Amino acid sequence: MQITIDLPDSLHLSEAELRIELAIALFQQERITLGSASQLAGLHQIEFQRLIASRGICVHYDVEDLEEDLNSLRQDGW
Repeated sequence: MQITIDLPDSLHLSEAELRIELAIALFQQERITLGSASQLAGLHQIEFQRLIASRGICVHYDVEDLEEDLNSLRQDGW
């Protein structure tokens, strides 16, 4: 899906920064998994974990999240 958003220049956010902020927000709301959030942010999962840890955000990760991440890895040929 592609969405176009006009943001005020005063935000000084690059597309990459906006993707990261969106990924963090959706992850905090438990709308996406850690794996999906890291992909959206364009970061390796470990990098994303470090980022959210630096912001004091806890990782909520359950069996369903693990299964989704394993399926994603299998689809990527792992």
